[in-house]
Amino acid sequence: MADLSLGIDIGGTFTDIVIHDPGTGRHHIWKQPTTPADPAQGVIEGARRLLATGAVAAKDVGRVVHATTLFTNAVIERKGAPTGLITTAGFRDVLEIGRERKFELYDIFIEMPEPLVPRSLRREVAERLAPDGAVEAPLDEAALMDEVEDLVRRGVTSIAIVFLHSYANPAHEHAAARAVAARYPDISLTTSAEVAPEIREFERTSTTVVNAFVKPLAETYLDSLAARIRDLEIDGPFFLMLSNGGLTHLDEAKRRPVQLLESGPAAGALAGAYFGSASGESEVLAFDMGGTTAKISLIDGGEPSIAYGFEAARTKRFAEGSGLPIKISTIELIEVGAGGGSIARVEELGLLKVGPESAGAEPGPACYAKGGQAPTVTDADLLLGYLNADYFLGGAMTIDRAAAEAAMAPLMAATGLGLEQVAWGIHDVVNETMAAAARVQITQRGKDPRAYAMLATGGAGPVHAYNVARKLNLGTLVCPPAAGVGSVIGLLMAPARVDRVGSMVSRLDELDWDAFEALYKALENDARAVLEGTAAELDQLQVRRLVDMRYVGQDSEVVVGLGAGPFTAASNDALVEAFEETYRQLFTRTRPGVAIQVVNLRVSLSAPIKGGGMEMARPDDGGEKAVKARRAVCFGEPDRYLETAVYDRYRLASGQVVEGPAVFEEKESTLVVGPGAHCRVRPDGTLIVTLPADGG
Repeated sequence: MADLSLGIDIGGTFTDIVIHDPGTGRHHIWKQPTTPADPAQGVIEGARRLLATGAVAAKDVGRVVHATTLFTNAVIERKGAPTGLITTAGFRDVLEIGRERKFELYDIFIEMPEPLVPRSLRREVAERLAPDGAVEAPLDEAALMDEVEDLVRRGVTSIAIVFLHSYANPAHEHAAARAVAARYPDISLTTSAEVAPEIREFERTSTTVVNAFVKPLAETYLDSLAARIRDLEIDGPFFLMLSNGGLTHLDEAKRRPVQLLESGPAAGALAGAYFGSASGESEVLAFDMGGTTAKISLIDGGEPSIAYGFEAARTKRFAEGSGLPIKISTIELIEVGAGGGSIARVEELGLLKVGPESAGAEPGPACYAKGGQAPTVTDADLLLGYLNADYFLGGAMTIDRAAAEAAMAPLMAATGLGLEQVAWGIHDVVNETMAAAARVQITQRGKDPRAYAMLATGGAGPVHAYNVARKLNLGTLVCPPAAGVGSVIGLLMAPARVDRVGSMVSRLDELDWDAFEALYKALENDARAVLEGTAAELDQLQVRRLVDMRYVGQDSEVVVGLGAGPFTAASNDALVEAFEETYRQLFTRTRPGVAIQVVNLRVSLSAPIKGGGMEMARPDDGGEKAVKARRAVCFGEPDRYLETAVYDRYRLASGQVVEGPAVFEEKESTLVVGPGAHCRVRPDGTLIVTLPADGG
């Protein structure tokens, strides 16, 4: 019976692959070096090996679930399709004008994000809609086709169509798309009405252009990967992870690939919420550190926070306004250029810096012995005793300590420090980088870091989590089983989900309630049609309605959760109450006597997919047999090495208690715990670490 799940997450250094049996909890895991030139190659090689070593028949795999950073990287590296933009006359330069704001007001050398479409490939056509969708000037299709003909002649293979106020009436965009498709069927097309049908021309145009920029890449890559997976004789449906933490089917992913930009990090946040709740922690700082980046997400009340927009390809990290705005639903997180492959260097002032440049999968850290010579975080972790050179990836990959030492030589010469001091400096600097990012994420929410438990996943996350948690003065660290493939675990537990948005700008006291309810119904019907294509269990469908609201005269909105409806004029007081409660939570006070305005309507539909359970079977041998070795491990200062017990994590018994210092090894990751910590093993194999109370 085909009921197994195959999960695939392509990272910058490793591609994580898991086969899971939701009935028994048995699972098989493999980390395959990522193949940047052809990411699908690493997927197929890893899947083939996992099927063979796990003694699993391909015909028993009932579904494939995939997340990737490929499309995000294409935007960052500007490696998408040659893209053109067709827009309303007078709006050719909206991508560069933006909001007319500088993210650094007094920086005379400020670098603003470069538009994905150069001005020469942005074209205007005569047409005009009023804000209510009424046609003020018809679409000039002859002029449209003249512009498209010239774009095609210039090598454009993908076109974004964005007309003024099309969120209120998409007729002109639809007509333009039909005309272009009829003459140029091989041109990839994206309309703003299908990817971002909401007010604000700059953000809507930016989102549509990004979708157009990556759409041909998505179509080619996803079709190729799906075909190569079928060649393995896996016939189950192919699902893609969305940035909002839900799954969708292949056709929807190819049509709106912009929704996949944050798919990998979103999956890690789902794992953080799941294992945090299972461990009794509802307030969790989900920390996922891989080979290239670290992702940090806050889980409040057991649920990851959802944002309705983010910025891609920022020119200055953490600086709002320095990236390309994307209007999609996404799990809210911070991504830091700090991973196992992050390269250390000494700057002109003699300061040690780590990242964001990474050795990646090729050539990788120096200790991988694949040609890398730059000193990286993984090299430092090996020298500090955190990693076992003979048990890296469970012994499938041997790493070279001598190569790591050689890579440190230039840093030692530049700083005058010894080998252990340089290694500790790299480890400590990258930990502080991640702790600083977490502080930003937490304080922007008005929260106290001490209220959170840290949950560590990723190949490098458990190695660094203890010291990062100490820097944040956290009291609890949670490390789930198979932590090294945490994002894939999140993939396999994700439901099918569709989010839709539509604009309806109106004062609440002037709202057309029939139109309000009708728009919600239309959005829900559209979302339900997509869910039906995922074979989701619609008898367990959950429908959530939300609305963007603000006080009249304000420039930004707050997202307000509502009931299931239907809504009528009698719902007015309930909407006012919901808005004021949300506003009060964010800003502590409301504005009496000021009219309230509705701006956007949102729906979120989700339903489980068969095979989506995530019970994890584990051996339970326990006892002293869990101690496999002892070695010197660095804690706290570069010359403070302690003889430390090394535990085989697979042999830990449920309820077993271990006092730090300790190192817990499993095939995909290593958890390092310092002196004074108290570790307890949960029945599912999760390690709960109570940190010493003296802070860090």
